[in-house]
Amino acid sequence: MGPMVLSQLATGLSVLAGAVLVKSFIDNKPMAGSFIRCPTCNGTGRVTCFCSRWSDRDLGCRTCSGSGRMACTSCGGTGTGRPLPARIIVRSPNRPS
Repeated sequence: MGPMVLSQLATGLSVLAGAVLVKSFIDNKPMAGSFIRCPTCNGTGRVTCFCSRWSDRDLGCRTCSGSGRMACTSCGGTGTGRPLPARIIVRSPNRPS
């Protein structure tokens, strides 16, 4: 084997090792931080499209582009739970003077 082939082999192995490392990191610690996985889509961000649920076995609509899967409506396609924004108003108690 020439030096060119060895260089290409080393590059390919390093790319493969890097991909395995990144995948193991993402599986163990999601980038979403403290958010939990969406219970509707189980963290995938995709759910079965309505066109495949209610059709006669054909797929394809504008929402899913023919894939049969659409973005999850619960998490917006992120795969993680989203905190709901809430406004909390705290009033000080009335003190007699």
